[in-house]
Amino acid sequence: MSSLHFTIIQTSLFWEDKGANLDKLGQKIRSIQEPTEIIVLPEMFNTGFSMQPTIMGENMEGPTVDWMRRLSAEKKAIITGSLIIEENGKYYNRLIWMLPNGQLGYYDKRHLFAFAGEDQHYSPGNKRLIASVKGWKINLQICYDLRFPVWARQQKNEETQKEYDVLLYVANWPEKRNHAWKTLLTARAIENQCFTIGVNRVGLDGHNIAHSGDSMIVGPLGEILYHCAYEEDMFHIRLEKEEVNNTRAQFPFWKDADDFTIL
Repeated sequence: MSSLHFTIIQTSLFWEDKGANLDKLGQKIRSIQEPTEIIVLPEMFNTGFSMQPTIMGENMEGPTVDWMRRLSAEKKAIITGSLIIEENGKYYNRLIWMLPNGQLGYYDKRHLFAFAGEDQHYSPGNKRLIASVKGWKINLQICYDLRFPVWARQQKNEETQKEYDVLLYVANWPEKRNHAWKTLLTARAIENQCFTIGVNRVGLDGHNIAHSGDSMIVGPLGEILYHCAYEEDMFHIRLEKEEVNNTRAQFPFWKDADDFTIL
């Protein structure tokens, strides 16, 4: 059966300093020796969780997207993470899915974090992105989306039994609410019978808000395959698609799920 290699990078970030963040992350990515196919960075990895899009934003031909394209080609691996993108006069918290051949996909964060004023500065997305890699399907989401299970919920499909095999969140999730983060990541894995990956940052941001990381990889039965708190870390893992398929075959709960439509 198919396997897929992930590298997740839990790191501190320099506040609103793109050059310093790209230099630091570039060094980390270039140091990877293990075989990897997908490298995952946190939310707004080049700035931190900034509410200054007019200053920090760039377009899709900007320096950060170019940096991702060059590094992805160099490492021959997909690189993903979110950044501030300006498009047609609007700003988005946009996850970029960069392929080694220079092609890319993107997902604009749907659920904007009004508690921090994100909805006052950014426009929401309205389409999910489920990427395909080696026969795997990966549902890509951002931070606060985690609190809204319907947006991630597997739709029942009599032919394939699933929409995706991996649910991936990139985040800037504060330490103060880390119990919710850990609990919800586990819940999403169990209810969708999939691997769930959450990649968060560590350290203080420009508002002195602490981030504990607590990046996690959770198996389709809710078992914790990886968890790291407070420290910078790079973790490599090989996931086996057979584990997802066997779980769904042994426990075919998807057959009893409710049908629904997201408006």
